[in-house]
Amino acid sequence: MAEWITTYRGTVYPRHLDHMGHMNVQYYVEKFDEGVWHLFAALGLTPGYMRARKRGMAAVEMNIKYKRELYAGDLIVVRSGVLAVTGRSLRMLHEMTNGETGEVAAVQEAVAVHLDREARRAVPFPEEIAARARAHIVTPPEAS
Repeated sequence: MAEWITTYRGTVYPRHLDHMGHMNVQYYVEKFDEGVWHLFAALGLTPGYMRARKRGMAAVEMNIKYKRELYAGDLIVVRSGVLAVTGRSLRMLHEMTNGETGEVAAVQEAVAVHLDREARRAVPFPEEIAARARAHIVTPPEAS
């Protein structure tokens, strides 16, 4: 199995807090989304690739498990990996931890499809990208 990739590092700011005093769910999604683009780039799905080939990636499924609260000033680290790759889609896993304590704050499993932006439909990955994705398949933490 492949190594996880660190795809995001950041901080919780007071503007990220909700009325309960912890990071609001919309910012968990935002930080996972910022990280996913680094995972895509590691697979060859770079901004240059997307522009040159008129391709895109679209989220079609997302599930987040919230494990621990994050507060203003907390450091955030997201690591990511691939769970499965099919002809046109990726199933990914992202784990957000508190950068100081190492505690898992949230886990997101998501599926994204590879799109032809002009035809507006899912298309197969080029073999070199599919091969890179297969090389980044990770074991979920619960299974390790």
